[in-house]
Amino acid sequence: MTALSVLDLIPVREGGSVGEALADAARLAQVAEAAGYKRFWVAEHHGMEGIAGGATSVVLSHIGAATSTIRLGAGGIMLPNHNPFVIAEQFGTLDALYPGRIDLGLGRAPGADQRIAQALRKDLMRASEYFPQDVVELNALFTGEPPLALTATPGRGAAVEMWILGSSLFGAQLAAALGLPFAFASHFAPDHLDAALEIYRRQFRPSERLDKPHVMAAMAVICAESDEEAVLLASSQDQSFVALRTGTPGKLKPPIPGYRATLPPQVVAILEHMRQAAAVGSKATVAAAIGRFVERTGADELILAGSTFDPAARFRSLALTKEALA
Repeated sequence: MTALSVLDLIPVREGGSVGEALADAARLAQVAEAAGYKRFWVAEHHGMEGIAGGATSVVLSHIGAATSTIRLGAGGIMLPNHNPFVIAEQFGTLDALYPGRIDLGLGRAPGADQRIAQALRKDLMRASEYFPQDVVELNALFTGEPPLALTATPGRGAAVEMWILGSSLFGAQLAAALGLPFAFASHFAPDHLDAALEIYRRQFRPSERLDKPHVMAAMAVICAESDEEAVLLASSQDQSFVALRTGTPGKLKPPIPGYRATLPPQVVAILEHMRQAAAVGSKATVAAAIGRFVERTGADELILAGSTFDPAARFRSLALTKEALA
């Protein structure tokens, strides 16, 4: 059976606070752990009042303290924003606190706009060019091979599971060349999914970390007691996506009945395009959609995104999805 994991953006609700969002994330991780999900990943975003996961390693430590067995990871760390040595120390610390449970997904995108580059004092275009070298250096900081001038402590010897993330062909090629597992962000960028997975599997070179290709694909999944209820719940994330695309991102808004009927046809078309990597509906609807997606991708794992205004609805969605696929 395809393994299931959870991606949480740590959404901040309209009328809510960052503290509440972080508490909700810890509770969501507990629900995922109890339901048998494999991993709980948090994504790095900056400068967005509706997403509270910017200090990703700190958030993961908070979630680790609330759980005991589920793997914890970054989905991902945008490495051009950082230097490999600091990330080795951060995730080496997480591995020391929660041994055998830490994943590190690495992405090349900056995770925000040029204002973030200025705030971080980084030339992100130039830093992105060094992404492959930085991944190799980070691996060496964990493994000690080849030896580097300075040892990361914590870091060296940490059993951190490294992943390459991507939404294009570049990440697939890099993951294949380095012999690392590959996670594709199909929940928001499905266009190159099939080509990327084909390239990754065809070009994969076995490494000390991985002997054969391993794919995780992302889906947006909201499961409820009925199709109608799920569609209503999903209108909150629809609103967030539209706001992001129109340059007006904000906090997660309450659901709106019939929301898509209020939108221009071209915007509805964009949302529908995203649905090729989504499952929104009852248990039967979600099971069928996930089944089709797994058949299409041959994914070894799925990681499920999907924000709801009411945290309890997301808790319920995870439980119902597991039931649907049992």
